Amino acid sequence: MRSVLLLACLLGLSLAASLERKPHHCSKYLCIAFVVIYIAIFTHLHVFAFFPNLESPGLLTGGFTFSTQNEKAWFYAGYEYDAWQQRIRLYETGTYNNQSFTYDVLLLYGEGVMYQIDTKASKCTKQPLQADFMPLGVPPNASLLGQYVIGSSSGPGEGLLVDTWFKILIFKEGVLSQYMVTVTEFGCIPVSTLYQTKEYGWIVVSYINTIKGILDPSSLSPPSFCPGLDAKPEGTPVDFFTVVSNLKKIAV
Repeated sequence: MRSVLLLACLLGLSLAASLERKPHHCSKYLCIAFVVIYIAIFTHLHVFAFFPNLESPGLLTGGFTFSTQNEKAWFYAGYEYDAWQQRIRLYETGTYNNQSFTYDVLLLYGEGVMYQIDTKASKCTKQPLQADFMPLGVPPNASLLGQYVIGSSSGPGEGLLVDTWFKILIFKEGVLSQYMVTVTEFGCIPVSTLYQTKEYGWIVVSYINTIKGILDPSSLSPPSFCPGLDAKPEGTPVDFFTVVSNLKKIAV
């Protein structure tokens, strides 16, 4: 679109310059040239005024449900998300067989480490994190599948306008995976993500109760009783799927 706009402007200016040598037609063709430029600019602005923002807010807090096609995992957890510094905190608390459980992890993608935190016991472990940070929102070069209304469009406030995007992801191993993400038309707030994996089949993540910002910024930093950033991570390297599998094991 930008190249079309630039070409139209250049053609309009070239037309005006080439006809400027004819004084008796100068004003007429200058008007035509400016009309061409105006139409190009108006079309450009009109198209991009309704083009959605493809970047989700950098700071988000909320909850999400996670489920897999093969039914190996399903859970609900809270999250705090910082795209700017590539940090995510996941936490889940509940009771099972009259016993309470807590799973609290801090993923620091920039440092390549994961902290498993037990605030009540003031215990903390540090493990290597082997995963690339994938920001929320629409991935680059994704294709728009369509625009929909979740709920009803019959009355004000009865529905949510969303956009669904699709992309084929190529991993380092050469494995292809389908990826679909749904975000709100206004604000690009994540609604759901569908992600295909070899081990789990389709993974569905649905986001709820999302708010912009982080209520407690210190929650995205390791507590004082955790090993320092200079301490070497111990244990087997983990990724996001290892983390969610542990959520399942503790919750069931």
